[in-house]
Amino acid sequence: MADSPNDVAQAWLDNLDEALQAGNIDGALELFDDECFWRDFVSFTWNLKTLEGKAAIRRMLEARLADVQPSGWKLAEDATGDAAATEAWVNFETGAARGWAHLRLRNGKCWTLLTTMQELKGFEEKKGPNRDKGVAHRITKGRKSWLELKEEQEARLGYEEQPYTVIVGGGQGGIGLAARLRRLGVPTIIIEKNQRPGDSWRNRYKSLHLHDPVWYDHLPYMKFPDDWPVFAAKDKIGDWLEYYTRIMELNYWSGTECTKARFDEAAGEWIVDVVRDGEPVTLRPKQLVFALGVSGYPNIPKFDGADSFLGQQHHSSQHPGGGDWTGKKAVVIGSNNSAHDICADLWEHGADVTMVQRSSTHISRSESLMDLGLGDLYSEKALANGVTTEKADMLFASLPYRILPDAQKPVYEQMAERDAEFYSQLEAAGFDLDFGEDGSGLFVKYLRRGSGYYIDVGASQLIIDGRVKLANGQVDKITGNAVVLDDGTELEADLIVYATGFGSMNGWLADLVSPEVASQVGKCWGYGSDTPKDPGPWEGELRNMWKPTNVENLWIHGGNLHQSRHYSTYLALQLKARMEGLDTPVYELQESHHTR
Repeated sequence: MADSPNDVAQAWLDNLDEALQAGNIDGALELFDDECFWRDFVSFTWNLKTLEGKAAIRRMLEARLADVQPSGWKLAEDATGDAAATEAWVNFETGAARGWAHLRLRNGKCWTLLTTMQELKGFEEKKGPNRDKGVAHRITKGRKSWLELKEEQEARLGYEEQPYTVIVGGGQGGIGLAARLRRLGVPTIIIEKNQRPGDSWRNRYKSLHLHDPVWYDHLPYMKFPDDWPVFAAKDKIGDWLEYYTRIMELNYWSGTECTKARFDEAAGEWIVDVVRDGEPVTLRPKQLVFALGVSGYPNIPKFDGADSFLGQQHHSSQHPGGGDWTGKKAVVIGSNNSAHDICADLWEHGADVTMVQRSSTHISRSESLMDLGLGDLYSEKALANGVTTEKADMLFASLPYRILPDAQKPVYEQMAERDAEFYSQLEAAGFDLDFGEDGSGLFVKYLRRGSGYYIDVGASQLIIDGRVKLANGQVDKITGNAVVLDDGTELEADLIVYATGFGSMNGWLADLVSPEVASQVGKCWGYGSDTPKDPGPWEGELRNMWKPTNVENLWIHGGNLHQSRHYSTYLALQLKARMEGLDTPVYELQESHHTR
């Protein structure tokens, strides 16, 4: 009788445990397939690191095994599959922490292993049976209420007492990270220039809704109600973020702008200058986190003649939406998500709209993406099958970026077949389609570039029908009343919207800290080859995100709602460990020449 998946998985874990505890690296490597990947989030490397092949795993274990002291590798629940292909959820420990892992075996040997730190020993969150009582059940004179104590603490922090961490940016990323840090007892202040939490959503164009479904978008600790719409409106999300900051009791400094930051080498802390409600304040945190989204400043191309344009022109980030555009001509330069949304908004409000597509774009129909791309992980079906948000996040992370494209290609092949008529109609309308540089689709394109795609929620049909006109090519110049393309086509315009994306996050660092620090940190976001002809250095992870950078005590946090939720776990644990003075030797810090 063949061994059960449980027998196969637990035997492998027992052998790994024995080899690692004995310091037998050769024995441990025998348990891995010739093609193997070990992705570690903090637990072994104090880094986010993908180890490809036995040689890379050997180097990591030789450097880290004695310090990590892993043990207790046990199945967290029944394994699945069969003896030839086994998957398992695993609990394990290190000297410093408790971890959670996901394992894939091929014929009894490891193909992929994801190890993650989940909590630091001795510094666990006060939750469940360990939660605070909230009140001392004894009557004394002068007792202070919860509100009084909260207001006193808020008044002290940043003035009489310094925060350990300052987060610049109070959008979804900064808020979620601050919630995790508060649960870990890390004094933190969020700096946000807008007047209210959620304003970064409220201030976008009127018609904006999330394109990702609700199951993908929960915040840490507090999921959306089960009657929350699948695609929430921007103002609804803004309100949720505002309530979240209150419920999580975050130190949120709205109406506050960070003007400059510099590191005091002698004191080992940052000097962060901010203006809060018009008053200058200097903060001195040990750790500084930039949580300003995936991108930097709006990217507005410098086209000849733009200064002579007589109508309105603005970047998509400044587009208000709504209004009466009846009888007006609008040109939207770009073909990404915001370009499509804004074209649809302008058409709805009476404009004669033309989209200028300057490069090929990937389109996924929302229904197909939810079913084929996300349905097994983030959906009601997934929940019914026992795939919680936490498991879905781990499963999404369990495929290293080197093999993720090949895993995604079948999804988009199915999508191309299912929606063949839709794609044929788009191409007949002149739309330049792609499925990523290698057919791996939307998610990989997002990870590589952060742009170049649209999740179709209706605007593509406007292009197919000709209700939104399409022009292909590069912009040559702008005149007083038109956008002129490189083939001489003139597009009359009363309004030009630049849906041309955003610059690198390095722009924020260059302005708020220094160009030298921005250069030292290097490129943020993206992975793998920049181009097939110029592969560049391969890190196997998104550059500089959620892990130590080349600048001491400086961190980058961002991503969509899913990434902000999941990766904030590991960033928060790294910050907590440093606050408590734990030894955190970083294995293979990213090289600083990644500025390309």
